[in-house]
Amino acid sequence: MTVDRRESLRQFGNFLGGSPVVRAQGQPGGGAPPNDRLAPALELVNVPEFEAMARLVLSPQRFAAISGGHRRSFDKMTLRQRLMVYAMDLDLTTALYGYGMFAPIIVGPVGNQDALHRDGELATARGASAARAVMVATGRGGHAIGEIAAASGEPVWYQQYSDAATLQDDAARAVEAGCRAICLTVGVSDGGAPARPDWAAVEQVSQASAAPVVVKGIMDAESAETALGRGAQGLVVSNHGVGGALPIDVLPAVADAVAGRVPVLVDGSFRRGTDVLKGLALGAAAVLVARPPMWGLAAYGAEGVQAVVEILQTELARNMAASGRPRIDMIDRELVRFDRW
Repeated sequence: MTVDRRESLRQFGNFLGGSPVVRAQGQPGGGAPPNDRLAPALELVNVPEFEAMARLVLSPQRFAAISGGHRRSFDKMTLRQRLMVYAMDLDLTTALYGYGMFAPIIVGPVGNQDALHRDGELATARGASAARAVMVATGRGGHAIGEIAAASGEPVWYQQYSDAATLQDDAARAVEAGCRAICLTVGVSDGGAPARPDWAAVEQVSQASAAPVVVKGIMDAESAETALGRGAQGLVVSNHGVGGALPIDVLPAVADAVAGRVPVLVDGSFRRGTDVLKGLALGAAAVLVARPPMWGLAAYGAEGVQAVVEILQTELARNMAASGRPRIDMIDRELVRFDRW
């Protein structure tokens, strides 16, 4: 599959010294910035700047719902450089469930996006699609899953909670609407409260759905084995942002236990391309980012979602090249060094 941005990455001689978003990629989607104090989206140079822009347009309560994140674990890791490796032919392509993704970065599920931007999930779908990224949509929003899937030119997954009353029917409708995978969240209720993982729900959806079921909420090897035994075809290492151990900390143990039987994904406080690279090195097939695209959505609509994802893609590519690993299959655990504090 030929992608204009991939050709730009091949010619990464100077690694884009200014804005990390490739300006020659065409017109961004979305609408005009909703606030005169906002900087133009394409002038922002890193993802945390979008958080500052989101703060300007949201009420304190709404901003608090998508702000923050624990960074300590990422800050304790550094990347080992590998010199004298030809790294001009950068290729971020990642195959997942029969689809060749442009990069292993997925826009994660967030409910009630209409509270952040008038177009809500539709703007997120357009922005993710413009950045050639898979999106995970939820059933908690102002738009039907069919509308969201139709707004994207890339695959859309459907996220639901294991305690949903119409679990199997909702999954079937999502697949019929075009969703390529079901992301089933366990360990937390639809209302956000911690709950015992409902492994029977995994089996029910796996048997009823023609799409692969990816179980989100795995934080240890034992849970991973249980989910696989119930029919899971993928796992997301995630603590739902509720504290305790961080997903990046337990990712290596889960990946080792799974041993390549299904794809292992991860989420949780990924803010930079270096974070994504660390997640891939520690065993993830792809990384879900949820809050950062919401910062872009709140401030700029679809254009902001696209810009956030493209910054992460560009930073990932730059650091893959600097690490002497120009292809995803070259990324290994030796890349990460853990600093003692």
